[in-house]
Amino acid sequence: MALARHPCRANCAVDDLRNAAPAGRDVSLSTRTDPRRPVLVVLRALGLGDLLAAVPALVALREAFPGHRRLLAAPAALAPVGAWSGAVHEVVDAAPLTPLDAALHGADVAVNLHGHGPQSTRTLLDARPRRLLAFVHPDVPEVDGPAWDDAEHERERWCRLLRAHDVPADPARMAITVPDGPVPANPGGAVLIHPGAARAAVRWPAERFAAVAAALCDRGRRVLVTGGPGEVALAAAVASAAGLPAAAVLAGRTDLDGLARLVAGAAAVVSSDTGIAHLAFGLATPSVTIYGPVSPARWGPPPDRPRHRVLWAGHEGDPHAPTPFSALATITPTAVLTELAALAPCAWPRSPDT
Repeated sequence: MALARHPCRANCAVDDLRNAAPAGRDVSLSTRTDPRRPVLVVLRALGLGDLLAAVPALVALREAFPGHRRLLAAPAALAPVGAWSGAVHEVVDAAPLTPLDAALHGADVAVNLHGHGPQSTRTLLDARPRRLLAFVHPDVPEVDGPAWDDAEHERERWCRLLRAHDVPADPARMAITVPDGPVPANPGGAVLIHPGAARAAVRWPAERFAAVAAALCDRGRRVLVTGGPGEVALAAAVASAAGLPAAAVLAGRTDLDGLARLVAGAAAVVSSDTGIAHLAFGLATPSVTIYGPVSPARWGPPPDRPRHRVLWAGHEGDPHAPTPFSALATITPTAVLTELAALAPCAWPRSPDT
C-alpha cells in the first residue's frame, strides 16, 4: 500500500521503546482439574471480538456451575481469552460447525454460545450432553429455549439465553484481566492506532488512520501502530504516511497476550469494529471505534461507559462484503479526533469508569 508520506516530526520520535508491561494479576487457570468433576462445555468457535463479547455469559456460567470443569470449544489461538475471563479451565480447539473433540463428548451441561442453529446446536447434540442450553430453532424441535432476536446486542443475547435457562447473567460484566509479561514497547501514554480488521467490509480507509496519527503527533501525542502478522505492511504504510519512525510499528511483534498488554497500558485505542476494540472494552482502555456496516447498538460498548466513544454512519450493510462498506467514507479523521478530544478526562490521565 502506498500512502502519501507526512513530513517527519521530531516530537513523534518513539525514543523510549522498551520491554515493559502494565502491572496486573496473573489469571491463567490450571487445566489440571479433577476428571471426575462434572463437565460444562461452551461452544464459541468464532473470532477474538466474538469471544470477548461472550465474556459476560462465561462469567455467569462460572458462577452458576462452580463445581464443574468448564471447557470452551474455540480456536486454540484464542486460549488466552479463556484465562483473561477467569471463567474457563481449558480451551479445546474447535473450528466453526465441525465435530467436537472427543474430550467434549458426554458433558453434564453444554451451552451453545455460537449461534441459534440448527448447525451449531446439532454439533453440540452430536456430542451427547446430558443437558443443552440453546436458542429454539424449528429444525431442532427436540431442543427448547428462547427465540432468537437478530437486532439484539451480542452481549445481551447470550445473557438472555442463560437467563431463560435460569442462569442469572449480566451483560455489563465484560471486564478481563491480562497477566504480566513482555511487550515490544512501553505503551504508557501512547495512542494505539489499529488500521486492520479481519473483514474488509469493516475497515476504515488506511489513509484516514494515517491522518489521525499525524494529527495526534502534531499535538504532541505518542502514537504506536498495531496489527496482526498479516497486517505488517498495512501498519508500516500507515506509520510512514503519518511520519512515524519504523520503531512505532508493532504489528506482527506481539502474541495475543502481548497485544492485550499493549491495550491495557495505552492511553487510548483507535480502530475499526474489530477484536482490539473489544479488548479495549474489556480492559477499560479509552477507545474510539469506527462502525460500519454493523450498528454499535449490536456490537458496541455499553452506552453508560464514557471512556468508549463510537462513530457510525447511521445505516447497515453486508459485514461480509469483500470491499469496505461505502458509508465508512463519510466518517472523517476530524470526527475521530473530536471524539478523542472528548475522551481527554478519561484517557489523559486514566480514570475509573463512572
